[in-house]
Amino acid sequence: MVEYTSLYLFLAVCLLLMLGYPVAFTLAGTALAFAAGGILAGHFDPGFLAALPGRIYGTMSNTTLIAVPLFILMGVILEKSRVAEELLESMAGLFGGFRGGLGISVVVVGMFLAASTGIVGATVVTMGLLSLPSMLRNGYSPSLATGTICATGTLGQIIPPSIALVLLGDILSSAYQQAQLKMDIFNPQPVSVGDLFVGALIPGLLLVALYILYLTVYARLRPEAAPPAKGERASVTEALVGLLPPLALIVVVLGSIMAGAATPTEAAGIGAVGALLLAIAKGQMNLQRMREVVTSTLEVTCMVFLILIGAAVFSLVFRGFGGEELIHHFFEGMPGGAMGATLVVMVVIFLLGFILDFIEITFVVVPIVGPILLAMGLDPVWLGIMIALNLQTSFLTPPFGFALFYLRGVAPESLPTGAIYRGVVPFIIIQLMLMAALWFWPGLATWLPALVKN
Repeated sequence: MVEYTSLYLFLAVCLLLMLGYPVAFTLAGTALAFAAGGILAGHFDPGFLAALPGRIYGTMSNTTLIAVPLFILMGVILEKSRVAEELLESMAGLFGGFRGGLGISVVVVGMFLAASTGIVGATVVTMGLLSLPSMLRNGYSPSLATGTICATGTLGQIIPPSIALVLLGDILSSAYQQAQLKMDIFNPQPVSVGDLFVGALIPGLLLVALYILYLTVYARLRPEAAPPAKGERASVTEALVGLLPPLALIVVVLGSIMAGAATPTEAAGIGAVGALLLAIAKGQMNLQRMREVVTSTLEVTCMVFLILIGAAVFSLVFRGFGGEELIHHFFEGMPGGAMGATLVVMVVIFLLGFILDFIEITFVVVPIVGPILLAMGLDPVWLGIMIALNLQTSFLTPPFGFALFYLRGVAPESLPTGAIYRGVVPFIIIQLMLMAALWFWPGLATWLPALVKN
């Protein structure tokens, strides 16, 4: 029974999180409680906790993680400065005259907003408030409208520069180094957040293209469910005025990383300053709004770093109880080798996505399974993109997907929940198709990073 204490710890954390207790304090508090019991029973070495101050200092001094508050700042500025709203109006004016055009506009705008914020909840709520009333008013099917918004909101997991990819990249970098040391490679090769950004470009854009293709075909087969939008049409010039500034900002951020001119942290700083200048140029930034932006950024950043510290405590205690060795032996005895183990991990992460946010999964699950899977020879970029796509699908899947709850909170009460559930099913199928394609053709994620490095 003692050898399974680490699993009991994991289950206790999941149970408490399901009951609604704060994530950071649940991770740290539960781990310390188990550690105290283990010390008293003589089953836990307190020396593991001695490494905690170094872990916390390492987290606070990690230059890669500085990108997190900067990307959050960039996203919050764009959200509160009405850039997304103006972009939606411009795109709707350009494409709204076509069947399905309004839905396509929502996908494109949601892609930019997701790339800017990287937070599923923020994107779904914002797009729900901005676009859902317009889509319903123009005669769109409730299931199609809600499914499009939910699916678009989850793009924040995979479209760079994504906060999820920043955090995932930092964890995978550490896991990859551990894996190489286990394989007796004493000059470990790093994997960076920039590698994940570049690797996510093709799958992310492919996913957006598949969304647009689905909406186009759906509108052709069922024209009454996606009619042309009412109202004045906008010219190409007017649409470009709203489209080009945020597009240019994202291109500069990603382009500087891909060209090697800036690290992800430096690029995040460029993005934050660029978003601020864009908001000022549009006359959407005053002292009151700036105060709201800074406060919101501070709240989200504190949440992320508190979870990070709590996850550090959890991982030390989990390792102290032999959890890492237990999982390693479990994977070694599985049929199918590395791909079989990966399939099991993907299923577990998918199910955990119903009850845990991507931050908790990134900091709790990935440090446990990452070194083991990477030691089996998996490509870290491919694994990172697969995890991000998997979480994206999990957040969209009824009945527990986070995106569904976020939209339900801002949707009219007259709109049935069943319509939301029905609407997301085609987009879930599309995401599963992309994951299958990535499974059989890993080059979709690994080709571009290898090309950029060379």
